Amino acid sequence: MIMETAPPSLVSKARTAFNSAAAKAERVFTDLKSDREEEKQSTRNENDSKEENEVKPQGWRTAHIRKKQDWQNKLKYLRIGRKEVEDQDKVEDSAMAAPFYDENLIILKAKQEQEAKASDVGCLVESLNAVDANSIPPASIVKQLAAAIEAGKRAKTVKDFVASSGSSSPVRERGGLSLSAVKSLVLGEKEDKLGFDSGDEEKLVSLINALFNVDSGFLSRTIVSDLESPTNRPSFAKDLHAAPPSSFVVKLAEVIGSFTTPRRMTLFWCKVVDELRRCWNEEKHIPWIPLDNNPDLKSCLLHQWLQVINCCLARKARSIAASEALDAVMRQASSANEESDVSEATGSLLYAKSNSGELILRLGVYHQVENLTMLETGEPVYAPITQEGPLLTEDLIRETEELVLRTGSMGAGCSQLLSDMQAFKAANPGCILEDFVRWHSPPDWTENGNLSGDDSSPVRGQLSTRMQKEGNLWRELWETAKPLPAVKQAPLFDEDLAVEGILYYLEDIPAAELFEQLFTSLLSLGFVMVEPVLATNDDLSKLFFECKDYVVAICQGGAWTDKLDDLCQVYETVETMLLRPEEVLRSMKQTEDSPSSGSETKRRFKRLGFIFRGSKERKQTRVPSETEQKSTEPSPRQSFSSLFDGKSSLFAKRPPRPENVTLV
Repeated sequence: MIMETAPPSLVSKARTAFNSAAAKAERVFTDLKSDREEEKQSTRNENDSKEENEVKPQGWRTAHIRKKQDWQNKLKYLRIGRKEVEDQDKVEDSAMAAPFYDENLIILKAKQEQEAKASDVGCLVESLNAVDANSIPPASIVKQLAAAIEAGKRAKTVKDFVASSGSSSPVRERGGLSLSAVKSLVLGEKEDKLGFDSGDEEKLVSLINALFNVDSGFLSRTIVSDLESPTNRPSFAKDLHAAPPSSFVVKLAEVIGSFTTPRRMTLFWCKVVDELRRCWNEEKHIPWIPLDNNPDLKSCLLHQWLQVINCCLARKARSIAASEALDAVMRQASSANEESDVSEATGSLLYAKSNSGELILRLGVYHQVENLTMLETGEPVYAPITQEGPLLTEDLIRETEELVLRTGSMGAGCSQLLSDMQAFKAANPGCILEDFVRWHSPPDWTENGNLSGDDSSPVRGQLSTRMQKEGNLWRELWETAKPLPAVKQAPLFDEDLAVEGILYYLEDIPAAELFEQLFTSLLSLGFVMVEPVLATNDDLSKLFFECKDYVVAICQGGAWTDKLDDLCQVYETVETMLLRPEEVLRSMKQTEDSPSSGSETKRRFKRLGFIFRGSKERKQTRVPSETEQKSTEPSPRQSFSSLFDGKSSLFAKRPPRPENVTLV
């Protein structure tokens, strides 16, 4: 009897399928493990073979794919400065030292040495001291200042800029400038975070001393006398609103632009401000800045502020001398009164006789005015020592104008007029308003002549119509004025307060504003020095004047900082025209013949052609310069600003003081 086999259950089928899958997985794992062991064995065999054949032919290179990865790792480590990994790789795989690799390593090492030398303060000081007087500032310095302008826009003030650049380098994010301009500031990324080294302090002090030593000849440049004359020099520097070519600001611009990082630039600027404060406290003038001139409103604000500092030093010295002279006169007069030996002229003392015949001492006398006597007493009129008006820079004139237009106040002019009246009364006892008007504002006095024919009678006349009006300001001020010498009056302009305000602003000046003024000043120096050389060159003069006109047109516009790359390119072209004129001529010719050439110089000229074409189109619509505006139409700002020229302000002008006179 045959027994039938029961069909397999569902559970047994599942168990069979699971065992089969597990067996297959085990076989796959075993295969993978064996492949991995074979790969390791192959690697060991290759290493053993490499050790047995350490000396390979010079041109030998392995074709194994792992070597390609080693190359990539080496280049990666070089880019991030992993020198120790590089050395380790060279020991482990010396067979990869192909000639191509050695050559690039030499180039990289030379570049690193050059960058380290450029960032070294000692080398920088030596290079600045060795500057040729006939050379123009290098284009690399101009580019670094241009990149610093871009970096400075990211911070409000110098202090903010120094603090922010300590953690990151904003210049690295700049993409609009040329690659070389950005690289010039990214060279010292490591130094940018740390600023100066502790060992640089002594070198920085020597650099500061050279910059502030007028006798050192530091960064002296040879400038043609024609361009240095008062009539020709402003033709370019003042069109750019830059500092004069031989000024302190230009030298400072070249020094600051020589540093390779914006952080070092601003740190050095802080040291310069500290030195400016020390000069003020020790009453030392700033070198290469006029000693006693009113601010030149055609130059940059930085130059104007430095002029104010020097002028305030000169004013303080004059004020001290005048005060000491007045005290000496008072002591001498007191001694003469005790001895009862008083005459109209006793030694250096001057007296005026009143209507009653009494002799009154004249105080604060400057000099005698020719052909002018007092109407009431017949005594000669003496010009007094008066207070000097405020020193107004371009920004202060703008603020004062806005205040006057908004409030209608003329307080500053009234204060000056009252001070002059008090000084005039002290120097001319017995005088009247008509005497003051005849000296201070001759157009407001009309002489009638001597109609009686008697030569002994005084010449009479009358005041102008505006002076005779009821409630005239001059008459009201005259009635309140007391005879008081200028040195005893409340000062109209506080020199200490003015200079302190300037130094405080310079300590925290916006970084972009500082670098913009340094950039234009250094740019101006280069063009001023090059012009006498290239203007007479028949082959290059046309291109030079196109460059010059382009720079003036751009800098007189409102957004010239957007064209920094173009300005740097133009300056670099001018530098090439001066140093290698034959290369420029050859490149110009080759550019015309084959504009598709890949030469750097040729590409630059091709780019310049595009720039100049755009410049010629803008000339038709550009805003006229300040000089052109003043010469073509009257300006309300001009008429107001002229009130601050000289002494008189709103109230006309007194006759100019004669030269070569002595204080009395």
